[in-house]
Amino acid sequence: MRTQSDTATLTPSRAGKYLTFFLAGEEYGLEILKVSEIIGLQPITRVPRMPEFVRGVINLRGKVIPITDLRMKFGMDARDSEDSCIIVVQMSGVQTGIVVDRVSEVVAVAEADIEDAPTFGAGIRTEFLLGIGKTGGRVKLLLDIDKVLATSELAALESAQTHTA
Repeated sequence: MRTQSDTATLTPSRAGKYLTFFLAGEEYGLEILKVSEIIGLQPITRVPRMPEFVRGVINLRGKVIPITDLRMKFGMDARDSEDSCIIVVQMSGVQTGIVVDRVSEVVAVAEADIEDAPTFGAGIRTEFLLGIGKTGGRVKLLLDIDKVLATSELAALESAQTHTA
């Protein structure tokens, strides 16, 4: 017989350490275990016929890495600044880079400090959010990087990686 505490342990915990970064003045977080490294912005080779938010590919120590611009993915204006950088992440078994405005810090977020994403109504998608973290008096949008891109978009990233290798 399963007890209530057994059921609670089956739900994955969202608590943990997150790398936080900014996009258009808003703070976001990624699970630190998904982050491989942070590198400076470098020249990106555009790949034809990719979605606009797929900026292209870079050569990272001999490996071709697709680069996604999160500002564009989230419908924001594309903009690079001197603080812009690339966070290299493991996403559904694919190593990819995401361009962000600037990296902030690594923070530990307790389960009690994470709320589910609010319901915004029909047609508003929030499944890419692990939740809303509340730390240091601020709100951070905690991303599930594996869900940020839809399956078809992930296939486009894999295609960019294999066609340029």
